[in-house]
Amino acid sequence: MVAENYFFNNSDTPEFVFRVFTNVPEFQALLFTLFLLLYLMIICGNTIIIWVVCTHSSLRTPMYFFLGSLSLVEICYITDVVPLMLSNILGAQKPLSLAGCGTQMFFFSVFGCTDCFLLAVMAYDRYVAISHPLHYSLIMTQNLCVKMVLGSLGLALLFSLQLTAFTFTLPFCRHRLEINHFLCDVAPIMRLACADIHLSQAVLYVVSILVLTVPFLLICISYVFIACTILRMQSAEGRQRAFSTCSSHLTVVLLQYGCCSLVYLRPRSISSDDEDRQIALVYTFGTPLLNPLIYTLRNKDVKGALKNSVFHKTASDPN
Repeated sequence: MVAENYFFNNSDTPEFVFRVFTNVPEFQALLFTLFLLLYLMIICGNTIIIWVVCTHSSLRTPMYFFLGSLSLVEICYITDVVPLMLSNILGAQKPLSLAGCGTQMFFFSVFGCTDCFLLAVMAYDRYVAISHPLHYSLIMTQNLCVKMVLGSLGLALLFSLQLTAFTFTLPFCRHRLEINHFLCDVAPIMRLACADIHLSQAVLYVVSILVLTVPFLLICISYVFIACTILRMQSAEGRQRAFSTCSSHLTVVLLQYGCCSLVYLRPRSISSDDEDRQIALVYTFGTPLLNPLIYTLRNKDVKGALKNSVFHKTASDPN
């Protein structure tokens, strides 16, 4: 009988439901409106960055190629999560199949990992631009930039496939399982398994170190060299310009890596599911929203390209 229950998922596929944020209809409507507005702002902001980078020849440089790639990843990342999240806030709690949950987990991991790797790639690009400006065009060739983006995606696919497969080979002993989260993330799903998950948690921890700690250390090393170069600059204007190009990236890095580390690298003994869900809201919505805001408000090239587009549109409008 125990064995029959233990391998329940072999005969009857489990379904997953997400724990609701609130049961109060007024708060449900408020949360739905808030998350929908944030989602639309993220989609519009990142789409504008992609459009500006693709349509303005002055922005066809490695830095903006990586920025456009990051914006595309952010759009895919948020779209994997928010539509299902919104449908569960207002509508009835529709169960999610094992395959549906696995699909969301896989793509969430892919785009999340790619995001982290791209931020490290962008730090290296800034290091080359500031520390080796005369050799920048020789080092950061178009071919290398494309390989770096594809390499980031390839590594993300590898890690995500392994994590997803490892998670869903665990046995689940009930037909309907409630996830204390708003998405099918690895750790909350693992905790629903009716088996010893210490090995699974160790694998997740190792992958988290490879995805978060290693790229973050590479970013820190890049910025140490960048800081040394900036301090050696004679021109105050040159130092200000170099610092300006890095500060936007650093802001996004600190938010992304800081929040993700709190969720995936914090010991289980000092964390809780509710805290993880709240922190996950910050990096799920925060980074994709800040990315276009920071790079448009604090970047002269992007602001100039947007102004030129607006003035050109106004001038060409016969009315």
